[in-house]
Amino acid sequence: MQKSQRGVSYSTFLLVLIILSIVLKVAVVIWPAYWDDYVINKQIKSVLDENPALTSAKFNSAMEERLSMNNIDDLKIEDIAKVSNDGGQLHVAKSYEVRSHLLFNIDLVLSFEKNFDQRTVQAK
Repeated sequence: MQKSQRGVSYSTFLLVLIILSIVLKVAVVIWPAYWDDYVINKQIKSVLDENPALTSAKFNSAMEERLSMNNIDDLKIEDIAKVSNDGGQLHVAKSYEVRSHLLFNIDLVLSFEKNFDQRTVQAK
């Protein structure tokens, strides 16, 4: 009577290990960019909510200070967001890309876009 073999073979185990390591590498590369975007969105909402009479220059200086406090030094608010004043209400259009090295000569390009309106942020 033959016994059936149980478990995984060495080649299957190696394949699963390679796939898991690639998934982990992608997660480690992508996570900081998404976390920075989350912090930037939160800070933009906070600045728009706290200051009802805000100019573009004051918004930019407040955001630079907050990004510096949150250790986001590689992105400048002037480069990633366009601020316009429409009838006393600020509109912020955030759009930027982050390029992250993955493996060898493979880079991941992550693009982030979001629009903020001071009126809708203060309403929430």
